[in-house]
Formats: sequence, C-alpha cells, structure tokens
Amino acid sequence: MKKTLALLLALCMIFGLMAGCSSSSSEAEETETEETVEEAAEAEETEETADEAEETEEAAEAEETEEVAEVVSADDIPDTMTSDDGTYDIAFITDVGQLKDKSFNQGTFDGVKLYAYENGLSYKYYQPANGSEATNDDRYDAMVSACQNGAQVVVCAGYMQEDALTAAAIAYPDVQFVFIDGYALYDEDGNVLTNVAGIAFQEEQSGYFAGYAVVAEGYTSLGFSGGGGGTNSACCRYGYGFLQGAEAAAEALGVDVTINYSWLYGSNFLASPELQTMISGWYENGVEIVFACGGSMFDSIVAAAAENDGAVIGVDVDQSYESDTVVTSAMKGLSAATSWAIGKYFDGEWDDIGGNSTSLGVNDDAVGLPTDTWSLENFSVEEYEELLATLKDGSLVVDADYPESVADLTFDHVTINYIE
Repeated sequence: MKKTLALLLALCMIFGLMAGCSSSSSEAEETETEETVEEAAEAEETEETADEAEETEEAAEAEETEEVAEVVSADDIPDTMTSDDGTYDIAFITDVGQLKDKSFNQGTFDGVKLYAYENGLSYKYYQPANGSEATNDDRYDAMVSACQNGAQVVVCAGYMQEDALTAAAIAYPDVQFVFIDGYALYDEDGNVLTNVAGIAFQEEQSGYFAGYAVVAEGYTSLGFSGGGGGTNSACCRYGYGFLQGAEAAAEALGVDVTINYSWLYGSNFLASPELQTMISGWYENGVEIVFACGGSMFDSIVAAAAENDGAVIGVDVDQSYESDTVVTSAMKGLSAATSWAIGKYFDGEWDDIGGNSTSLGVNDDAVGLPTDTWSLENFSVEEYEELLATLKDGSLVVDADYPESVADLTFDHVTINYIE
C-alpha cells in the first residue's frame, strides 16, 4: 500500500513538471510570436514610411521637372522681371525697331532670357530713347543705365550700336559687352577693347539656301525687300546670297528667274503703309514670293502677301509661326549664339571671344532653313541636306563680298529688277 501511494505521488510530480514545462514553453512561444508580429509590424511601418518618403521625393522631383518642362521656349519667359535687390546681371540694348519684332531684336533677346532663366540670373532690356530716330547719345545712355544697374554682361544688337558701344566699353572696362551682328572694337589709340566680343553670322549662306530652295520649289518670279537702306551688312549678305542661290537652282533646273530687288521703305526696319503698298504692287504684277529681310518690315510684307495670295520668306528666325504665308525662313542662330556668348563670361572663358570678331556659319550650325516647319513640297529635306553638306565640306563656296549695289550684277539665269 505504501509502495502504491509512493508511486502515485511520483507520477503526480512527473505530470506536474511536464505540465509546468509545457506551460512555460507555450508562454515563451506566445511571447516570441508576439515579439515577431510586433517586429514585423514595425518593419512594415518603417518600410511604408520609407516608401512614402521616396514617393514624396519622387513627386517633388516630378513637380520640379514639370515646372522646368513648362518653359519650352523663350516665349514662356516674361520679357520683364523684378530682381530682389534691384540690380540685373544681364542687360539687352535693342536695335532700332520693336523689341517684339519677331526677328532680329526678339531673337537676340530670347537668347538673353533663356540663358538667364536656365542659370538663375536676373535680366533687363533697355530701348534707347526716340525709337527709330535714336541717336548715339540715346544708345549710350541706355548702356550706361544698364551698367549702373549692375549688369555684368550687356548684349547690344545691331551695327548701329558701334559708336555708343565703343564709348560705353571704355567707360566701363569691368563690364563685358556682346556685340551681335558686330565685330571687334578699338579705342582712339587703336587698342582692341577686350571687353567687347563681336558676334556676326555668315548670312550669305542662309540667303543662298533660301534662294535655291524656293526656285527648286518652282517659284520663278521672286522679290527681295531689305532693311537698312542697303547699308546694313547683314541684310546685304542675305540678299547677295539669295541671288546666288536662285541662280544656282535656276541653272540646275534650266529655268529663268526674275527678282525684284529693293531697299525702299526699309531704312528703319519698320512696317509702313508705303512698304505694304509697294509689295502689294509686286504681287499684283506677278511676283510669287518675297524675301522679307528687315525686322518689323515683315508685318507689312505678310499683310501684302495675305491680300494677294502671295508667299513670303522669313528672316533671322523661323517666322512660319507668325503667318501661313511664310514658306520658309533664312535663319541665323541669334538666340543660341547670344546664350553661348553670355556663357563664355559666366564660365570664365571670356578670353576666347573678348576682343575678337567671331563669324558663325554652317560649320557652326548657326545658319540654315527650318526643315521641320517649312511648307516646301518639291524641294526635299534630303536635297537640302546634300546642299548643306557641300558648304560644310568646302566644295561649294558662297561669296560673302557683296557689291556696293546689285543693280549692275549680271547672271545667266537671273534677271534683277532693281527698284530705287
């Protein structure tokens, strides 16, 4: 009996210990499970926070990219701005005519705005007093205002700026001046002004392309209406190249071409009723297409073309956006060249261009026709690119030395009607 009781007590102790061990194990497992769930939840929360942070960062980057992407052209950048301290890093001095002339002034100012916007700099434009009747004193006063308002670089457009720019560059030797359609300048002792960079273009090449293209397209009665009264070297080069290109295409096609050629009503590069009346008369008498080579003169020529179902060749920039009458445009890279020249200063490379005359042409991709927007149908992009290649490799040379007057020029296939 005692033995049996002792055995039962031993068994109870064993079962008690087993139950105790089982209970401790379950509690440990339960605790471990709770900790695992807790850790997983914390990890998930951390991961979600990281994902949210990443998404927020990506959204911010996307928003920033979207904001930059919204500015697709200089037209999206305001012409005027207010700087925090009332000073402006880059200044633009307009040529005669309007700022928004859809041509020379506007194309140059676009380069100023784009560079300033892309590099976080302030900018301001100055129009010399008295508009188309501005004097050298008016231009100088505008340059002085720009310098006194903190400009580090002053961009001056047009050859008429020469005298005022020379005086301003001497008076403000620490300011850099970009002379668009200009050249190196010198002081009265013959020393080159190293704070002036002359930037010009080989417009004769672009004019050549335009003349060749429109004759190849099928036009045989052309017109050229130029600005500056025959004294503007850029317009003269455009016109002379235009004649050469028309002659080359006429010879290739075995056709004869006539060109009305005039500087009338274009001395100040402005639109006028007189100019519109003259060009309307051209269209009425059989002229099919006119090269509008003179800033705001474009408005009068386009108006005449619209009235007479005529066509127009734009100048300096792609002007097809301005009128359906524009078939193509003889362009030069005003905006890109201006930005490039300004950048030379802010990149510490001003010595590359300061005190020099830089002339940009086909080998700099600085002149040409806008193949994406032209409405030419018979002259192909491939033919144009072949023509472009011949200029680039030197097998074709366009003469840049324009004569004092084209009235005495003779060609085999082009007849010039010089209108004075």
